[in-house]
Amino acid sequence: MTILKKLLIASAIAGVCSVTAVAEDSEKYVAISKGVKSIDMNLNGEKFTLMRNQTAGNKISSLYDTTDRGVPQPMVLAPGVETLGELEFIEYMKKAQTDTSIAIIDSRKPGWFARLRIPGAVNVPYTNFDEKDTAIEMMEDEMGVVQKDDGTLDFSKAKTLALYCNGYWCGQTPGMVKNAKYALLKMGYPAEKIKYYRGGMQAWTSLGFSVVGSSN
Repeated sequence: MTILKKLLIASAIAGVCSVTAVAEDSEKYVAISKGVKSIDMNLNGEKFTLMRNQTAGNKISSLYDTTDRGVPQPMVLAPGVETLGELEFIEYMKKAQTDTSIAIIDSRKPGWFARLRIPGAVNVPYTNFDEKDTAIEMMEDEMGVVQKDDGTLDFSKAKTLALYCNGYWCGQTPGMVKNAKYALLKMGYPAEKIKYYRGGMQAWTSLGFSVVGSSN
């Protein structure tokens, strides 16, 4: 790759991803990572500033402030499926702004998505994978999968999916990935192209990250 091409790519990325970095001893703030206070993004046509809530004493959303939840999901959802933390998930968000081979997907039912979500995410409810036709439709529309004339599925251009749902205990992403009747893995989706943000909305809101919607 030529130096000019590298510069052009860097300029394009800078146009959609501006990072606010400040010296940690210059002011008091709640950081995303060391020295980073906020990141300006443009993802799926949605412009927003990703940051953590800077209000002292801010409380977690009431949607996620109780502990009487379901059984925790395993750290390894399935062989070959990578589990992500917040910083890794954010890296996929940043890349997805300019890389159409990456999709940031909220696997929850539409009601959850409408109420509170991670900005820039696309809603693909896990319930679509209970039926073969809707599963294939979702994979074609949002995941880069192609159904051939003979009915077989071509995963050669399948997108890398960064998936999340409500939290450590939530079964909606696991349903889409492995448990539903026509789950991604059962349909042949490459495991290495599935990334599971296990903490989901519970972890995201517990850290005060930017959201769209309200818990009220």
